[in-house]
Amino acid sequence: MTPQTIEAGRIRLRAYRPDDADDLAAGCDDPVNLRFNPTMPRPYTLTDARRWITEGAPAVWRAGGAAYAIVDAATDRLVGGGGLSQVVPARGQAELGYWVSPGSRRRGIATAATRALARTAFRAGLNRLELLIHAENPASQRVALAAGFQPEGVRRAAGRDRDGSRHDLLAWVRLAGDPPGPAPRPLPDLPGARLTDDVVTLRRLAPPDAEALYRLHSRPEVVATRVRPVAPTRADVARRCAVAESEWLTGRAADFALLDAATGTLAGGCALIYDEPATGQAMIGYSLLPEARGRGLATRAVRLLTGWAFGPVGLARLWAGTATWNVGSQRVMERAGFHREGLMRARLPAHETTGRPDTVLWSLLPTDPLPPPLS
Repeated sequence: MTPQTIEAGRIRLRAYRPDDADDLAAGCDDPVNLRFNPTMPRPYTLTDARRWITEGAPAVWRAGGAAYAIVDAATDRLVGGGGLSQVVPARGQAELGYWVSPGSRRRGIATAATRALARTAFRAGLNRLELLIHAENPASQRVALAAGFQPEGVRRAAGRDRDGSRHDLLAWVRLAGDPPGPAPRPLPDLPGARLTDDVVTLRRLAPPDAEALYRLHSRPEVVATRVRPVAPTRADVARRCAVAESEWLTGRAADFALLDAATGTLAGGCALIYDEPATGQAMIGYSLLPEARGRGLATRAVRLLTGWAFGPVGLARLWAGTATWNVGSQRVMERAGFHREGLMRARLPAHETTGRPDTVLWSLLPTDPLPPPLS
């Protein structure tokens, strides 16, 4: 049984009280909280807050869970909420959840509350805690990492939106025996949020990049080099941009917007796909809009990317594949210092009118000589 009050430094977790109602209503009626907590009433009114305090939270406790108000330890004012639900005693398992009021975000409150809840739950005898997080909620995933939770996989269609549609949820898990401190990051954040040589800049792909990226990936010559040679829809590209930070945080891929450093406009994209963590190997890919080609931007981007991959990421090998007919991309590989290893026969899915195409295989090791400087 978890205690009614948990002291956690600058914050305190305690039972809800009637005088929390105003702060509770204001915090829960925030668009971000309503989007990622679709079981909350919308709009969230003072009546809803009072009902939660008098009926909802006590029902959670009676069911074997926990429902805490997160308050500022100095003022005792409510700044969020957190608790445990879906408790399965036979498995020593529960689901952990939290939310923070808009004015109290970016102060480490969710991380402190999650760490305190996890410690308390494990002391009470639980062995496994889950955080189920929407892929488009990277802020919550950063809290999970900071609190020592590790990405475990995808719960397909586990979430339900207000309109009745379903969406996947990412499972982040912490076990009682996990080491203390934050969970390891296979793909660290970029130093200063970007890589640049003052000609090309790479930064993480973001939702505002969707329209330019769609223009790039709907071009026939770019479609022809996709793993499945089918043009994406606008929704596909918007989704890719929306979950790019999540893919980075879970260690699956680092998806970059490739910018012309002089203008700050998107000139293309590149990505590192961490396909073999066990062997320290990853794949890279890149593409440019027509107006950005022929200026050496792709070569510069690949060099920036490889420096980060062999430096902060600590990879042992990078590889890439180019179409046999894509002479421009092969020149990029050569100028970036990659070695041509051979031909992967019939590697990619077949086009509607052709067989399975071959792919030229390229690789780069951190011990390979640096290529000549670019002019």
